[in-house]
Amino acid sequence: MKEKLPERRRFVRTRRPLKITVRAGNRIEETVTRNLSPVGVRFEIGQELKSPGEVEIMLSIPSSKVPIHITGKVVWQTKQSLEDKSPYDVGVKISGVEDKNKNDFLRYLCDLLYDSVHEVRT
Repeated sequence: MKEKLPERRRFVRTRRPLKITVRAGNRIEETVTRNLSPVGVRFEIGQELKSPGEVEIMLSIPSSKVPIHITGKVVWQTKQSLEDKSPYDVGVKISGVEDKNKNDFLRYLCDLLYDSVHEVRT
């Protein structure tokens, strides 16, 4: 039987898919989040990114008219399968959120987490 490892994450992650635009160097790709927290984001992308590399992410959330500008560093990435055209799962540690929409970002995450806890209890 596989031993369950202790949870190391400091923050709960939301699994709601959100549209993002990822910019790594000259490369720009649109995708969706697989999970998101105040300190990290996971997404799928078509090609491997430079690792560890700086990335810029424009996150679209329903409660904001403008995308949330996030900067971060690629901390891990894995190819989903051995097939040549298989996408990569990428984990980015968030290093900054633009000040002018930081409150929108955190409020949105809090609302999602509150809603998910409330749904479990009812």
